[in-house]
Amino acid sequence: MPGLASRLATSSAPATIAMSIKARALRQAGHDVISLALGEPDFATPPHVIEAAYAAAREGQTKYPPVDGTAALKQAVIAKFAHENGIEYTLDEVMVANGGKQILFNAFMATLDPGDEVVIPAPYWASYPLTVELLGGVPVFAACSEVDGFRLRPEALAAAIGPRTKWVILNFPNNPTGAICTEADLQALGEVLTRHPDVWILCDEIYEHLVFGDAAHASLARVVPSLRDRILTLSGVSKSYAMTGWRIGYAGGPAALIRAMLVIQSNATSGASSIGQAAAAAALSGPQDLVATMRDTYRRRRDMVVAALRAIPGVTCAIPEGAFYAYPGIAGCIGRTSAGGIRIDSDEDFALALLDEEHVAVVAGSAFGISPYVRLSVASDDDSLAEACRRIARFCTTLR
Repeated sequence: MPGLASRLATSSAPATIAMSIKARALRQAGHDVISLALGEPDFATPPHVIEAAYAAAREGQTKYPPVDGTAALKQAVIAKFAHENGIEYTLDEVMVANGGKQILFNAFMATLDPGDEVVIPAPYWASYPLTVELLGGVPVFAACSEVDGFRLRPEALAAAIGPRTKWVILNFPNNPTGAICTEADLQALGEVLTRHPDVWILCDEIYEHLVFGDAAHASLARVVPSLRDRILTLSGVSKSYAMTGWRIGYAGGPAALIRAMLVIQSNATSGASSIGQAAAAAALSGPQDLVATMRDTYRRRRDMVVAALRAIPGVTCAIPEGAFYAYPGIAGCIGRTSAGGIRIDSDEDFALALLDEEHVAVVAGSAFGISPYVRLSVASDDDSLAEACRRIARFCTTLR
């Protein structure tokens, strides 16, 4: 059999997907499984968005779309960035892709040479280092502590940047921790980044609308405008509008970088779905009621889940200020044995045993770069979350 590319030797599917596959297999075998492994909103796509997609199909918008995005969606993206983020972009400074993940891939494919380094705050979304390594880059991690609410400290960022750094990734609100960056935080990080003019900055703001309480989202390109020509601001409709399956992401950045990313996209997928783009334009330009409803619901669920987790002996949990995850620490459970006889020596052991014995799927913190933790999504219905917390508590309290 012919061989495969050597780049696959160190690449694998993200742990979030791997755990959801295990949970699905157990469910198909007849078990009552509660899966909190994926970041999948449990809301339906807004009706006016679906109607816009239907109308676009009826009107014949079914041909190949422009590689960079339809005019209607690009104008909606530009208006969104100006109104919500305080960033002014022109048509040649924005692009549309098949989800946020393709934006990430395009950017790294267009800029990384073998051995180039990408600084990634940890905990991180699992696909960041996997994509960097797949394209020949080297991930370098800047640790964020639970004591600091998992915020990135400027000294940690400064220590991680070196002569081969090509990119710094800032993902706030953060997946998996829900940490945010205040304007003061961004100013401090901006001072560090200003000292490194040859470094690109990726601001992944996919969870920007899901910020709770008095906290507020801020974009680095507005807070530190002197960095604007090095910042790629990424967002999309998946999380904010419950449109994960529509696969529409978008980004704004320097025209030269956007052109390079479009070269990659034109040779990979070409343009994103024309019908999906019509739907996304309606989401960005239409009523925003669902966004507020989702945010309020996720905040209530967050409060319920964090309270339940904090009541479990051996478990800690920082309060997520955004996104829809909890990231509890399980240090008090390490070195013990489950009721089913499984020795818990790592957070991966914990996650696998929890799935096997209590049929609750969470993702080990090792997949996100900081252990011993697990990530669970609160984007599920109240009853499922309450039952999952009861099962997690039972699992932890019967460890010996």
